Amino acid sequence: MIYVKTVGLAVRFTAIGLLVLNASCAWAQGQPQSLPTVTLHAGMHNIRAQVAMTPDQHQVGLMFRKDMPSHEGMLFIFDRATPQCFWMRNTLLPLTIAFVRDDGVITNLDDMQPMTEDSHCSSEPVRYVLEMNVGWFAKRGFKAGARLTGAPFTLAIK
Repeated sequence: MIYVKTVGLAVRFTAIGLLVLNASCAWAQGQPQSLPTVTLHAGMHNIRAQVAMTPDQHQVGLMFRKDMPSHEGMLFIFDRATPQCFWMRNTLLPLTIAFVRDDGVITNLDDMQPMTEDSHCSSEPVRYVLEMNVGWFAKRGFKAGARLTGAPFTLAIK
């Protein structure tokens, strides 16, 4: 459930902050992390995205996960827009990464192969990065320039 009011969203994201220890434990134990979720929208498609907000949560990301439902992913939120680069160390699933501006517009997409250390970087500074199963965006016709909507993007452009 998304809280539309800023206060409700702040409470939800505060809960995310309490899970920093979970991410650290997941990394140490080689286990997938479990984070609070937010619902995003890509046209008529809903995405249930776990939200990674801290450096520890960013570092673990989707590592060690053996499968992921097609409508789920992970949204990485950074404090400010900067060039972002990702790799796939200890990530077992092939993923497509979407680099997303504050207004929800996808700047670029890249397919990433599991268990590699190849860099996949944003074409411009971004605050948001969304990882989905490989091919998710292509199968639905989404390319650079498409817009995602949802609470994180609405709050970022105010």
